[in-house]
Amino acid sequence: MARDYYGLLGVAKNATDQELKRAYRKLARELHPDVNPDEAAQAKFREVSTAYEVLTDPEKRRIVDLGGDPLESGGGGAGGFSGAGFGGLGDVFEAFFGGMNTSGGQRKPRGRVQAGADSLLRTRLSLAECAVGVTKHLTVDTAILCDVCTGAGTNGNSKPVRCETCGGAGEVQSVQRSFLGQVMTARPCPTCRGAGETIPDPCHKCGGDGRVRARREIAAPIPAGVASGMRVRLAAQGEVGPGGGHAGDLYVEIVEQPHDVFVRDGDDLHCTVRVPMVDAALGTTVVIDTILDGPTELTIQPGTQPNEISVLRGHGMPRLRSGARGDLLAHLDIVVPSKLDGKQSDLLRKYKGMRERDRAEVMTAQSEHNSGLFARLRASFSGR
Repeated sequence: MARDYYGLLGVAKNATDQELKRAYRKLARELHPDVNPDEAAQAKFREVSTAYEVLTDPEKRRIVDLGGDPLESGGGGAGGFSGAGFGGLGDVFEAFFGGMNTSGGQRKPRGRVQAGADSLLRTRLSLAECAVGVTKHLTVDTAILCDVCTGAGTNGNSKPVRCETCGGAGEVQSVQRSFLGQVMTARPCPTCRGAGETIPDPCHKCGGDGRVRARREIAAPIPAGVASGMRVRLAAQGEVGPGGGHAGDLYVEIVEQPHDVFVRDGDDLHCTVRVPMVDAALGTTVVIDTILDGPTELTIQPGTQPNEISVLRGHGMPRLRSGARGDLLAHLDIVVPSKLDGKQSDLLRKYKGMRERDRAEVMTAQSEHNSGLFARLRASFSGR
C-alpha cells in the first residue's frame, strides 16, 4: 500500500512548495535528533524528510498523485532514507536559513588572487562620429598591476605565510546555542579576509594588494552605427583583481549629442525643409548637406502639399555590423509669405482670377476630405 506522504507532512494534496517547506520546517524543529533524542522521534523525522523529498520532486509527486509510491521500486522507504534530500541538521539549515555551515566541514580558502571588476566609462559622440565610427582616446582611472611586485604583493624575495588566525582555512568557526541545540557557523577570517594566508613583509608600493590605482590613456574603437545607450566592450581593460588577478572588462557607454539639423530615429534621420509656396506649386530642387554623403539633391514635386514627407532612401545612419543604411526623411514645411508689396499682390490677384474655382470653403462630414482635420475632431468627440 502506498504511503500517505501528504499525511506525513500534514498538508493537503494541493499544497504549494511554500506550504510544503513550512510544514517540513515546523516538523524538523520538533523531531530532529539534535533536539529530540527519542528513537520514535528520530524515526518520524526520517519519514517526514522522505515525504518532503518526494513531494518536492515533480516527477515523484506525480506518481504519488496517481496512487503509486515512487520509492517502492527503488528500495527506498521511511527507514531507508539516506540523505538524498535532507539527511542532517546542516542540510536543514542549508535549505531554510541561508546556507550556514553547520556540518563542521571547512570551505577552501578563496586565495589571494581574484578576478578584477568590470568598469564603465561614458563618452560623448557627435552624430557624425556615430555615423562613421571613430577611435576615441579616453582617460581611465583603474587599478593596474603593481610594477614593483608584479602582483605578488610581497617585498623583495619574501613569501606569504599561512594565516595564524584560521590556520590557512580562510574562515573561522564559532558555536552558538539555538532552539535546535548547538549550531556551528563559519565566516571569513578577519585577519586574512578569506585568503588563508598573510603577507608579513608587504610590497611598499601596493601594500600587499598586488595592484595600484593609476590614470592611463586607452584607444577605444567605436564602430559605425552606434547610438546612445549602447556599450562597447574592451576586454581586459577594467580593474586588475586583488593579488594581480585577471583584469575585468571596460565598457564604454555612448552618449549621442543632439544635432542642429537632423533628429535620429533608430537608423533613420529626420529633418525639416522649408519650401516657399511658389516652389511647392511649381516644384524645385533643394540641396541637403547629409551626414555621410555630403550635399545631396532632394526633388520637390510640383503640387507638393503641406506636411508631406520626401524620402531619400539609403541616406540615413548605417546599421550596426551591417552594410545597410537607414533613410533620410525630409518633412516639408510650405511657407506662405506674410507680407507682399503692391506688385506681388497684383500678380496674385491675377492668378486668383484665373483660378475662379479655387475658393475657401467649409468642409462637411460628407466631403471628400473626410479623412482630414474634421474627421480627427469628430473621432475625438465620439470617443468621450
